[in-house]
Formats: sequence, structure tokens, C-alpha cells
Amino acid sequence: MKTIQIKRVYDASSKSDGYRVLVDRIWPRGISKEEANLDEWNKDLAPSTELRKWFDHDPEKFDDFSNKYKKELKDRADVLKQLFQRARDQKVTLLYGAKDTEHNQAVVLKKVLENM
Repeated sequence: MKTIQIKRVYDASSKSDGYRVLVDRIWPRGISKEEANLDEWNKDLAPSTELRKWFDHDPEKFDDFSNKYKKELKDRADVLKQLFQRARDQKVTLLYGAKDTEHNQAVVLKKVLENM
């Protein structure tokens, strides 16, 4: 498998990012589609609205959030498999909008993909 990395969508894009996919359900504030420089916006791999609102970026809820999000991803196996296959062929950068670089869905998604 090629490298999977995570990066805030607000950080500058670079050629070394490879395939850039936004994994947020809602568009990040204050950034245009041109600035985001995406190859894909995959809302289907983002946490459900209910789970996102429940988590509310609370680090104390992160372990529970991770487990619940992994369960949601099992129901999206086809979409997850497509991204996994892409990561086998090229570098993939998972983009997210949260300020917290350690407690967000991209961190969880990266681990799931690496363990497939």
C-alpha cells in the first residue's frame, strides 16, 4: 500500500499529497473549492450527522467516537474498499476541517484503511 496521510484542508496543498480526498460531511468554513484543491469530496466516508454532533470535537469522547465511527464504516464497506484500492495504487491524503489534529475522523479512517 502507498502512504496514507492526514492533513487539515486549510493547510496548503502540495504535489506530494497525491490523491486529496475531503472526508467531512459538511464543507469547511472559509475555504473555497479552488483553495481546497480536492480530487474528491467523499461525504459517504464521513461520520453521520448524529455522530458528529454527539462527538462535538470533545477529546474525552474520542475513544467512544472512534468505536461508533468504525461501526458506521462497516455499513459503508463498498465506499471504504474503493478508497483502500486507490491507496494501494497511489498516495492518498485524507483531508478534514477540525482544528484538533489528534481527535478527528481522519485519524480513525486512516487506521481503518491501514488495517484492511
